[in-house]
Amino acid sequence: MLVGCPKEIKAQEYRVGLVPSSVKEYVKHGHKVIMETTAGVGINFSDDDYIAAGAEIRGTAKEIFDEADMIIKVKEPIAIECTMLREGQILFTYLHLAANPEQAKCLIDSGCVAIAYETVTSVDGRGLPLLAPMSEIAGRLSIQVGAFNLQKHMGGTGRMISAVPGILPAKVLILGGGVAGFNAARMAVGMEADVTILERNHDRLRYLDDYFAGRAKVIYSVTDFIERAVKLTDLIIGAVLIPGASTPHLIRKDILKTMMPGTVMVDISIDQGGCFETSKTTTHSDPTYIIDDVVHYCVANMPGAVPLSSALALNHAVSPYGLALADKGWKQAMLEDKNLRNGLNILNGEVTYENVANALELPYSPQPADLVS
Repeated sequence: MLVGCPKEIKAQEYRVGLVPSSVKEYVKHGHKVIMETTAGVGINFSDDDYIAAGAEIRGTAKEIFDEADMIIKVKEPIAIECTMLREGQILFTYLHLAANPEQAKCLIDSGCVAIAYETVTSVDGRGLPLLAPMSEIAGRLSIQVGAFNLQKHMGGTGRMISAVPGILPAKVLILGGGVAGFNAARMAVGMEADVTILERNHDRLRYLDDYFAGRAKVIYSVTDFIERAVKLTDLIIGAVLIPGASTPHLIRKDILKTMMPGTVMVDISIDQGGCFETSKTTTHSDPTYIIDDVVHYCVANMPGAVPLSSALALNHAVSPYGLALADKGWKQAMLEDKNLRNGLNILNGEVTYENVANALELPYSPQPADLVS
């Protein structure tokens, strides 16, 4: 198969869909890899590094899209990239379609085979192995950026996240105890904050309670508790995920007026629409805004702040699935692996992932019988 990797063109996005070590694996499997020039320069991988790994270099993204059978990216394609996709071409990347109806329409119109990293499931059917590494990084970063924005000159309350003798630490409220929330809690506990995790899955509640063993409070999530807790919280982390679906708004706009001036809210879930009613996508160059004296941090590609670590972690997770698609073709690969099949979001101009269809209010088309036999 001819595998192509264009340079990411979203603002402040330096990750790359294929690092040289991944290229070498595809070449070892007998595939041809083409890279857009300078695709990896943001994380110090030169064109020469890719050539040494066995790739060929192309001068433009259009050449990549025109030639490749499968496109491997990091971020969802923007409009100009969608127009370069063609019928039957495989697109393997993060899509986050529930929050982006325009992108979904472009992908539907292209006729491509759109496979989303974020809905591929693990062997037990519960985990999301291609989302997990970015959720781990985003969760850990959320405390780092939250602590920074708590500083008074950034608009925060002016409370240090950790305690000092005689002074209370910051109160940190984490909405969601999945991979991102768990990693946020690990960082916050390590920085000696007063941490509360809210979760609704009872098995997950028990796991979190056992893991933190009193170092963090683990509470069943209900609206009443959230509305009371946010009034006394310095830093709120939104880390709720419903695979493929829009994230529910757990904090309404009217609640902001009850919160302490300078409270910081970090919305890890912004890719799927956000946990807070007042969330709107921001960038690394302009990451925050303030509403009712509450600081909002809603960067849609948080792991892009540490692109070398993020790209390597993502490549390690994605490569086995990408190689299966390249080795077997997408139909056979999905026939053999129902968890990879769960990544199929759009096929033949139709939405094949039910949560995405529901979120976008589009018709849902179950996957063809020859994929699920």
